Parts: sequence; C-alpha cells; structure tokens
Amino acid sequence: MKPTHQGSEKSPLSYRVRVGHVSVNPITVQIEAAPAELERLAETWKVLAVRSLTSEIQITRWKKDGVRIKGHVKAEVEQACVVTLEPVASKIDESFEQIFVPEGSKLARVMLSDTAEMVLDPEGPDAPEVFVGDTIDAGEVIAEAVALAIDPYPRKKDIEFEGHIEDDASGPDARPSPFAALKDWKKQD
Repeated sequence: MKPTHQGSEKSPLSYRVRVGHVSVNPITVQIEAAPAELERLAETWKVLAVRSLTSEIQITRWKKDGVRIKGHVKAEVEQACVVTLEPVASKIDESFEQIFVPEGSKLARVMLSDTAEMVLDPEGPDAPEVFVGDTIDAGEVIAEAVALAIDPYPRKKDIEFEGHIEDDASGPDARPSPFAALKDWKKQD
C-alpha cells in the first residue's frame, strides 16, 4: 500500500489545499516557484540548479470525498553532464493527474483477483493516494511530476564516451576476458 499523504512542512514546493473547501466545480490555480523554493528543489533533486518552475492545476472534488489534482508543469533544470560534468540545461513539459482519498476510504483498497493476486493495469490510472487530515499539498504533486521527468543521465549534445574497453576488444591494448580461462574447461564425470 502507498504511504499516506500528509503534506509535510519540509516540502521544497508547497501549495496546501483544504479538502473541505474543494467543490465539484474545478478551480484553476497558477503556481510559480519562488527563488528559495527553486534552490530547495535543486538540493532535493541533486541537480545544479532549477531555473524556473511554473504550473497550472485544476482542483476538483472526486466522487464523494476524494480530490482530483490535474495539471501541467513546465520547468528548466540544469544538471551536470555524465561525460564532461559541464552544465546541461533541459526543459521539462509534463502533464499529471493524481487522485486523493481520505484514510479508510473504500476507494483506496487494493483490488485482488480470485486467486488473491494484486490486479494492476500498467496502462490504467494510478491508484488513489491516501491523505490524512483535511489538507493536501498540491506542491508535492507538482514536484513529483518534475522529478519523474528529469533525465537521470544528462549528456551534452554530440558528446560520446570514448576509450571504453567495450568499444574495441580486438586491439593491442585489449584486456583478456575473465572467462577466457574457462573456455577449455570441461565438466568431468
């Protein structure tokens, strides 16, 4: 089961939503990260810098007592190239959607098949997140969408690794394979 969502005070980007104030009519909110939040996000994501982060979200009631946060986020992130360690800028442009249900809700239960196996549809929607209390932090949802879109291996354009042992194993400087000693080994009965 997923961890419960409590909207922590230590979140690098925060936009708290009171569940009791959410109506069935969608409310659109524009969010732009402040310079201090950008610094905290860069530290959290272990990147060189987060230059900008803007998002437009819609908050609406879902079913009886759930909340749906749906939106789009744009961010500019600067990371270190995995080859040269020079700064690499990347733009992130992602859509996201997350549904929250209160703790103990029937909608948060994991679906099991007749054989007691968990049923997950990889193409289907994510299972609802569980929240505790009366507040959800939409900033955490936005930050998570960006974090999932960050390239884990950023590379400057037209930069390649050179001189790998794997590149050419037939050259004069080639190392012998660790399995070469086993090629003539035969199983004895």
